This record gives sequence, structure tokens and C-alpha cells, in this order.
Amino acid sequence: MLVIPGAGGANDCDRVTRRDLLRVGGSGVLGISLAQMFALEKASAKADVKVEAGHGPGFGKAKSVIFIYLQGGPSHLDLWDPKDNVPDKVKSIFKHQDTVLPGTHVTELLPKIAKVLDKTTLIRTMSYTPNGLFNHTAAIYQMHTGYTTDKVSASGQLEPPSPKDFPTLGSNIIKLKPPTVPMLPFVAMPRPLQESNVVGKGGTAGFLGKAYDPYLLYPTGDDMDMTKMDRVRTEDLKLREELSATRMERRATLRDTISKGMPEMEEAVAKHDLDEYYGKALGLVTSGRAKKAFDLNDEKPEVRERYGKNTFGQCLLLSRRLVEAGTRFVEVVWPKVANSDNHSWDVHAGLSTRMKNQAAPMLDGGVSALIEDLEQRGLLKETLVVVVGEFGRSPQRGVSTSGNQNQDDGRDHWPYCYTALVAGAGIRRGHVHGKSDKTASAPIENPVHPTELLATIYHSVGIKPDTIVYNHLNQPRELVKGEVVSGILS
Repeated sequence: MLVIPGAGGANDCDRVTRRDLLRVGGSGVLGISLAQMFALEKASAKADVKVEAGHGPGFGKAKSVIFIYLQGGPSHLDLWDPKDNVPDKVKSIFKHQDTVLPGTHVTELLPKIAKVLDKTTLIRTMSYTPNGLFNHTAAIYQMHTGYTTDKVSASGQLEPPSPKDFPTLGSNIIKLKPPTVPMLPFVAMPRPLQESNVVGKGGTAGFLGKAYDPYLLYPTGDDMDMTKMDRVRTEDLKLREELSATRMERRATLRDTISKGMPEMEEAVAKHDLDEYYGKALGLVTSGRAKKAFDLNDEKPEVRERYGKNTFGQCLLLSRRLVEAGTRFVEVVWPKVANSDNHSWDVHAGLSTRMKNQAAPMLDGGVSALIEDLEQRGLLKETLVVVVGEFGRSPQRGVSTSGNQNQDDGRDHWPYCYTALVAGAGIRRGHVHGKSDKTASAPIENPVHPTELLATIYHSVGIKPDTIVYNHLNQPRELVKGEVVSGILS
């Protein structure tokens, strides 16, 4: 909760210190003040970043990114890339669905997305060969950071998050392209990335430091609670009831007055530009921009229904509101842990009912509504939308490919070929990139590695993928070692 001290009466501002003026203690920024966060951002940016000018189609067209992460690994064969004239064990049990693009089909699970594909690019050839066991944690980490790690537990899972980790892509973006308005730069919701007891791996700023961690919006309630977004609490972002914006601004003026009487202290901290950071922090709180963006009740009931009255749909609606208010990067994580049941995409069993009745309707309604809404508001041309999971599912049902047990009505992990959907700033419209083979087992045209997708995201926001940052040991590291996928850009 954000605490703006004011105890002791209306006229006791002389008790307020620099340290106490703004103090944040909560999940949003993990206990550091907004002023500290802004200071850390700028100090780091000056000290350890080398940015070179970029060019080419799509460069710098995205002001914001909405990264929709389908953790669990959705089955491409049963959603985006159905196949005919294949064995029954390979063929989707779901019927084909015509789309707005002639000759391009999806399954019957995506009737609404089928109508907006003219505004998107489908990448049907996401592909990589994993090192060792291809479990969720390792794949999630690679998809978010562009790197793999040698720290693997006996079970094949990665170790928990560490300050030495490579940064998640949103953290890199807000470091190099901070927002230009008083707004939260990076918001992640509604739950952490997770496989079993490994929580949050790939979702932190890692060696960049906590100043670049996302603001975590994790409402109370379990993964089956579809109304949790109605209980969003943003106490971190509002003044205490007894404190007006005028009073806060008066306190800031008092702080300046006191500062002028302490020349030695001012000289000692002058290089840190504290006035700028206090101004940004105070502006974020007193402007009310962030708090207003989080208020879904401002939306008409029919709009909320259109997105879907469920956790995923309401997160996507909130994403639109956040980028509209100036947030640079929003990540929506699929609201079910990777290796679990019900609407998880990890369908080792129960594919026919879980995908049809639970997961696919939420995906179809939410993503289609977001794309249409951004288009109607003129935001799609400056907002990059990315929909992707850590891998796809095995071409043959009931076959083990990763050491897991699979029922006849289930598919195992498959990183060798899967599908991503991208849309918005600088992305070609009505395009299908790449082609998979007859069983969707492997690409036969234009394979795209996850690092290449990340490189394209950086490129789209105006950052060269080979930009150098320095890790905790002051060693130079490229943001990502991947080429931009120029074929999906315009």
C-alpha cells in the first residue's frame, strides 16, 4: 500500500522527511519508493546501456506492447493450424472454420478470431529444438528473456527466480524506452508465470534490478475464480483519504524550501536529480491517471461482456485501458498454472472438453474483442499485440514426447512447430507467415525461433535487438541474439 505520511494533524508538515515523503510497500513495486524506482531507472540507463540507431520496416512504430502469454502451451493443431488427410491420431477432433482470409482455416473453436485475421499475422512456424527436457519452466524463461540457463534442478525444472537472471523483455523495454507520461511503465497480471513450485521464473527484471520489475496486479482468488478482476485493488496508487493533491503539492514545496537550507546535502545528491524523481512519483499519484486506468467500472457493461466476463477477458480490457493511459508494456499471463487441469492449455488429458468448453471460448472472445477495440479507437496502429505460448502440442494424441503420461484425448509438449498471432504497429495485416508440414510437426517454410520473435518486438518499439546491457558482473550482454522477422513487418 502507498503511504503518504500525515499523522499528527494538518499543520505538522515539518515532520515529513525526504525519506518519508513517498513510501511504497506492497506487491506493486516490492517495497521501494516510486522516487527510488525512477532514480534507479535513470542511473542505470546512463551507466550501462549502449543504444544505436535502428532502421527498416516497422522500426519504432509501437508505442506500447500487449504481450498475451498463453502459458501451458496451446495445441496449434486444435486452434490455429488444423490439418486434413492425416491419421486420426493427428487430426483435430474439431471441425475446420473458414476465416476472413481466403484459403486460411482455423478450427471451430475460434469463430470470432476467424473474423479478425485480416488485421493480424499468423506465424505458423514458431520452432526451436530444446536443450534437454522441454518442460514449461525452461521454455517460459526462453520465451521471455531470449536466453536459456544451465541452472536446472534434478526434475528438469529451472531453479526459482534469481537476481542474476536475464531480464524479461518488458523490463528491458521500459529501461530503454521509459513512458513519457506519469504512468506505470510495466504491468503484469493476473497471476505469475508458474510450473509446479517454480513461480515467476522469466518474469522479473533479473540483473537490471527491482526498479524495472513489473507492477504485479494479482487479485485475490484462485485460478477458477472468474470474477477476481472485479476485486482489483490499487491502494498503491492513491492518496490517503485525508490527504488532498493540493496538500501533497504543498509538502513538495516545503521539501524544496528545506532543501535550499541544506546546501551540503544538496551538493552531495545533486547528480541523482532527486527533484525529477520526486516530481515523477508525485505526478503518478496526484494525477490519478493510473488509478483511473484500473477502474473497469468506467466501461459500459456491453463492452465488458464483449471481452468476456472472465479473468482473461477482463485482463485484456484492462490492458487496452493501460496502454491508452500510457503504460509501455502489459503482460497478460494465461490465468491458469501451466501444469494443471480445467482451462490450462497443458492438455495431457481431457483435450476435447477442456479446450472446447473452457479455454478456447475465453481466448476467442478476449483476443478478438481486443483487436477490434484497439482498431476502433485508433490504437492498433501504435500498439503491438503478441499472442504466444512456450510451445505447441504433439502431432499425435496419446503419445509421450517429454516424459509425461498422456491419454488418448491429450497431446504432449511440442516445441518443434507451433503458432503465434501478432497484430498492430508495423505488422502486416491479413498475412500468414510460414508453412508447417502436413502434420504440423515441423516448418517447411520460414521457421521463426522465439529469439527472433523477441528481436522483432524490440525492433517494433524502436530498440535494436543487439543493444548492449550489462549484467550483475558488469559483463556486456545483447538484449537477444536473434534476427528480426522482416517478413511480418510493413
